[in-house]
Amino acid sequence: MPIERRDFIKSTTAAITVGAATLALGGTAKVLGANDRVRVAICGTRGRGVDHIHGFNKLPNVEIAALCDVDENVLNQRLADVEKLGRPKPKSYTDIRKLLEDKDIDAVSIATPNHWHSLIAIWTLQAGKDVYVEKPCSHNTFEGRQLVAAVKKYNRICQHGSQWRSNPGLIEAMKHLKEDGTIGDVYMARGLCFKWRPTIGKAPQEPVPAGVHYDLWTGPAPLKPFTKNRFHYNWHWIWDTGNGEIGNQAIHEIDIARAGLGVGFPVQVSAVGGHFLFDDDQQTPNMLNASYIFETPDGKRKMMEIEVRGWITNHEAEIGTGAYGSSSVPPAGLTAAPKPAAEKKSAPAAAQAASLGPKDAKTNTVGNIFYGPKGYLVIDGYDAYRTWVTDEVEPGPHGKASGDHYANFIDCVRSRDASKINSPIQEAHISTTLVHLANASYRLGRTLKFDPATEKVVGDDEANTDRKSVV
Repeated sequence: MPIERRDFIKSTTAAITVGAATLALGGTAKVLGANDRVRVAICGTRGRGVDHIHGFNKLPNVEIAALCDVDENVLNQRLADVEKLGRPKPKSYTDIRKLLEDKDIDAVSIATPNHWHSLIAIWTLQAGKDVYVEKPCSHNTFEGRQLVAAVKKYNRICQHGSQWRSNPGLIEAMKHLKEDGTIGDVYMARGLCFKWRPTIGKAPQEPVPAGVHYDLWTGPAPLKPFTKNRFHYNWHWIWDTGNGEIGNQAIHEIDIARAGLGVGFPVQVSAVGGHFLFDDDQQTPNMLNASYIFETPDGKRKMMEIEVRGWITNHEAEIGTGAYGSSSVPPAGLTAAPKPAAEKKSAPAAAQAASLGPKDAKTNTVGNIFYGPKGYLVIDGYDAYRTWVTDEVEPGPHGKASGDHYANFIDCVRSRDASKINSPIQEAHISTTLVHLANASYRLGRTLKFDPATEKVVGDDEANTDRKSVV
């Protein structure tokens, strides 16, 4: 019988509350010096996990000590990939619980499907290890609150995969918005996530592929018959395991917009949209417009708009055209491992061009626009920005620079200084809650009033308790 998700995580929450977690090691965290090797395990290695492998591989005195994946076919390929990088073959696991018993592991980097993010992160913290967890940090707000509590209780380092927060170009953009007053007091932000998403089609039920531990993959989600559309990558578009595009790519735009506005939780959320164009297995919307109202401590109101589009569309403010010189957004949020030169020569052109997600379109527009009384600031992707100021809309300050989010995490693992984490879990939880609120408003078909103090929807028991609301 499948484990109900709330029962599954409540058992973990009880361990946090009473401090009796089976995996908890207790004691004081080991302080690592600059020359001490940090041993990292990567959990989930097919998609974003590939980027984690390459990100940690290039850092000095960091060892990829273990890989964990429920698909042995993917796991074996990634073990070989690490060896091709000139590294020792890592230990391998299909069950995260076995990995967490390994006392030689210092940190776990989580790139699994969304429905596992919080659970694995909490278990890892209880096991006395540090955490790098991909976005979104939770599959619903209840989980997010428990993760925040666990980080505080176990006093571990926890970095969220909001990579823009380590990019000097966007740090500079935030300074223009919040300190320098380049465009005045920002009153509205827009997050644009126009990203090519073709149909996933309809996939029939079929036997679980050899080497796939589907029970472990499903974990706390309801156990459903295996189909390809409930598995690799397309799990994003199924409510039991994913959060749709707003929780896949647009979570970055939400986090940027919220940071630029200088706000926390909203007081009102309204979202409308639908699944257009295709008759397929996708459950989440491929078009979604979400609006948020925030109230600042001094009584001002600010507004955020997030728009998701999944097909052919126009650019806005030259985002996505190459005009900013920004680093490109990876296809479907993923990059495949680079092929050796010999393999490139022998592989067919189509295979060389293949990515782990659907091919992107020329019209992709992923970025943010901020509005103030003295002008507007535009961010293209995650490392470049431009401004236009005065009522003449003259070009103002601009910049571009990238950083290393993985390096920031490892630096904090060594120093044990959580104040230096560029993307702390408390901030991640707030931004991820905006994802869940938008999805809840869309699925319930109504505007939601939200209380930032209690982190509950006001006067709407269904929004707070109904499984489909995912609040």
